[in-house]
Amino acid sequence: MTETQALRPVAAGDRHMSLDVLRGLGVMGILAVNAVAFAMPMDVYMTPKLSPFPMTGAEGDAWWVVQTFFHFKFVTLFSMLFGVSLLLVGGERSDKPRGALLRRRLGWLTLFGLIHGLLIWYGDILLLYAVTGFGVLLFRSWKPRTLFIVAITIILLGSAMAVLPIMALDYAPAEIRTEVLKEMAKGDPADIAAAIATVKSGFAGAMSVNFKAWMFLQPASLLVVIWRTGALMMLGMALYKWGFLTGRAPTWVYVLLVAFGAVGLWVTGMESREKLIIDFAQPRSSGALQIGFEFLTLPITLGYASLAILLLKLDLFRKLLTPLARLGQMAFTNYISQSIIMTTIFWGGRGLGLYGDANRVDLWVIVAIIWGVQLIWSPLWLSKFSMGPLEWVWRRLAYGKGLARAA
Repeated sequence: MTETQALRPVAAGDRHMSLDVLRGLGVMGILAVNAVAFAMPMDVYMTPKLSPFPMTGAEGDAWWVVQTFFHFKFVTLFSMLFGVSLLLVGGERSDKPRGALLRRRLGWLTLFGLIHGLLIWYGDILLLYAVTGFGVLLFRSWKPRTLFIVAITIILLGSAMAVLPIMALDYAPAEIRTEVLKEMAKGDPADIAAAIATVKSGFAGAMSVNFKAWMFLQPASLLVVIWRTGALMMLGMALYKWGFLTGRAPTWVYVLLVAFGAVGLWVTGMESREKLIIDFAQPRSSGALQIGFEFLTLPITLGYASLAILLLKLDLFRKLLTPLARLGQMAFTNYISQSIIMTTIFWGGRGLGLYGDANRVDLWVIVAIIWGVQLIWSPLWLSKFSMGPLEWVWRRLAYGKGLARAA
């Protein structure tokens, strides 16, 4: 058997439904978080009080739902699953042909990420995943215990570094505290209005705003976010090797994590509500009221995963979750299509130009409609084809001519 003949995409019968369901949840949850960044300037996404819509009543409640139940939870899940894909494609480090295949896939993903980020939407995550994957693939043969310890250590250190310096401002000299708070308070409603006007002005304006945002976000991600992303990929590898993500862990483990996740949601929900009450005042909003968010996001995410895996053990829910699994099976296609749909709705010059016109409540309606469409079209597509259209392109490029037709 030749090297090319030995390398084939995963056959339909060999797929783990739990992984596909979790990918589907990840793609859907990411859209709920990213919606405001499609519809408004990036500064509004990062600093909610800069929104052109007052953060009160239903608007505040809509933000609270995203912040409590979605923000960082589903990108955390998706990052872990990307780590699993590194194992499934690349195998052990001793498997040279599969290792070469993995590097080709990541190379093409780098190109896809650049195209997506520069030409469609600046918030692309594919470039970050590709670059991170080139580093993490070196550790895919580590024992699960080692992967777990290293990953958790990096995640905890990152969370501590995110909140402790802000909390330390309470004990800093007055002049330092004043200067730091001044920097944190940067953001001008006039700049938000100008950005909205530029995006609505037409294709050139929209692309100029997209490029400026890309130039800020992507280098920052590759310098800062890459560490947590890599750790989450390693954690996903460990959990896959232990059988947790494929439903082979003891039932009590999943039940316990669901309970921990529920407690985490309660804590972060209280934090989010308090941020609204104090109108996101600093340093408390990024310090003391960020502790639960930073340290409980992972337990919440594992709680979500555990609940989905427990439901999959029941025949009724297994059938009900099949459309979600199909959505996850086409995660790449659905992720890019979300960007195309949202920029078509909001950006000037290539769509309806509704940028800055939709509040968070409106965005929830749009997100729900897109979820529904993707839950319907993904099973329909896969009833005729073995994989999504972009999955086919990606695999054809990585595997070579003819192999992408394999299921």
